[in-house]
Amino acid sequence: MSDSLSVCGHVDNAITSCAQSVQAMRILRAYVMAASAIHTIFNAVVVAKLTYAVSSWWGFTTAEDRQRLEAVIRRGIRPGLCAPDHMSLEDLVTDAHDKLFNLILYSQHHVLHSILPSRSDCNYNLRRRRHNLVLTAKSLLMTDGDYITRMVFNDILLIY
Repeated sequence: MSDSLSVCGHVDNAITSCAQSVQAMRILRAYVMAASAIHTIFNAVVVAKLTYAVSSWWGFTTAEDRQRLEAVIRRGIRPGLCAPDHMSLEDLVTDAHDKLFNLILYSQHHVLHSILPSRSDCNYNLRRRRHNLVLTAKSLLMTDGDYITRMVFNDILLIY
């Protein structure tokens, strides 16, 4: 992160690293490596680089950063390095966020469980949510990009 809370530098590094890996995979494909093996390598190298610790920095990305990251997946699909029906990066990130939040929410021994907001005492349910946590006031733009804040408000934002 930069001093302006931008993850643009991280995005640049990830895209550069993935471009180098894609070039190496093109060389492997030229030596007649099976398509399924190339797809496995793409997932193990490129997708892993794009999604590493994604929960910590995804909330601070801009729309332009996200488009640039999605383009890496598209550049893998075009030449056949990646399966044509590969999930978009947005879907991969959403799945990763949901899995991590469920682990944090339902495992009291998870290291991040202690920073969750307290549980609500209310018995009524005006909206369906997957948790009964107290919704805190969103005050700073900086905390809106925080993973826990985004996930607590995630179900509510999907309604509107």
